Amino acid sequence: MDTNRMMSLAALVKARDAGKANPELMVALCRDAIERKDGHIRAFAHVAEAPALHTEGPLAGIAIGIKDIFDTFDQPTTYGSPAYEGFQPRVDAAIVDLARRQGATIIGKTATTEFAFFNPAQTVNPHNPAHTPGGSSSGSAAAIAAGMIPAAIGTQTGGSVVRPAAFCGVTGYKPSYRLLPATGMKNFAPSLDTVGLFAAGVEDVALLASLLTGRDLALSTGTPSFDPAGIRVGLYRCAQLEGADPEMRDALARAADLAANAGFDVGEIGEPEALAQARDAHKIIQDYEAGLACGPDLARHRDQLSPVLLRTIERGQAITPSEYDAARRLVKRGRGATRALFGEVDILLTPSAPGAAPRGLETTGDPRFNKLWTLMGTPAINIPGFKDNAAMPLGIQAVARFGHDKRLLDVAAMLESAFRS
Repeated sequence: MDTNRMMSLAALVKARDAGKANPELMVALCRDAIERKDGHIRAFAHVAEAPALHTEGPLAGIAIGIKDIFDTFDQPTTYGSPAYEGFQPRVDAAIVDLARRQGATIIGKTATTEFAFFNPAQTVNPHNPAHTPGGSSSGSAAAIAAGMIPAAIGTQTGGSVVRPAAFCGVTGYKPSYRLLPATGMKNFAPSLDTVGLFAAGVEDVALLASLLTGRDLALSTGTPSFDPAGIRVGLYRCAQLEGADPEMRDALARAADLAANAGFDVGEIGEPEALAQARDAHKIIQDYEAGLACGPDLARHRDQLSPVLLRTIERGQAITPSEYDAARRLVKRGRGATRALFGEVDILLTPSAPGAAPRGLETTGDPRFNKLWTLMGTPAINIPGFKDNAAMPLGIQAVARFGHDKRLLDVAAMLESAFRS
């Protein structure tokens, strides 16, 4: 697949505002692309027959795909599960309503793994259909990569924004925890579930975040708002690196060199022990909360749940409150260590995944490089730009201090330019 064929949200908005494109045509182009391509990619669980088209608003003409764990009043919401086949909510999730209020067209529901966990959807990787697109926001990432839509919404509980973005070669942005509203989504682990955004490039995803929220998140225009020499970039040396593929480790090293060439103050930084312990606590937090959030599904729909989801919910219900509280204490210490860590650096660089998208559609990949930052609530973004020997995308993850989303996006844009030079 030629990733140059991806739709740029920023370019579409610019053309619309200049009178060179109108919202009707912009949405029609997406509908045509979906009709031509999605039979092979299977990124959509549902495509709206006659979606509401707005001609006013900052996102007028922008067709957005919504991960099918968010409620939509006018489209089915199945949460990737046969237990909810045909389910029709009466109101939108908050993020969907926010998109509509800004003028966006909700073009369809993108495929998700079951309850946004590990049981794969039918989506394939647009770069090679024999490889996974990642999960759980598989459809959102693949729809962007295949050039069907310019924007999509997903979620991350472990690594479900950054990892599929890396596998599909697009930009996936997981904001600081609760920067985007999570009301009206199918929760799995509420203290981890984070709404995220997909688009072709950093400029696109930053503009999407800005237009959705009204926050100052779009890239600075003209002269950069900072001198890269004053930005401390730390190559994060955690134990997880030992398990990364050689090509991924090489890409990370090249990323650090290119960042230095671009003028950033680049060095290495080790992982504090408190953060290593916090990473290990992620599973207990996730499973315990899943045992609560998905307990009603287990009680009513046991025979319609996949074995992997069934085991996880039951395992979560077997975790004692004292075990959960102990894990939360580890997380609290980890957040203290994270604040100290970002006293030494401004941006961390890590792999987005252990390597390129694995071959086969039975699994969705490994979130080992993402789940710590989900747990810490810090903003993270996949920056595309590298490939392995088989021409499959390799992603670099950049992470910033909680609440420093604007700085992360600005720096990521400069790094993206350096990686592609």
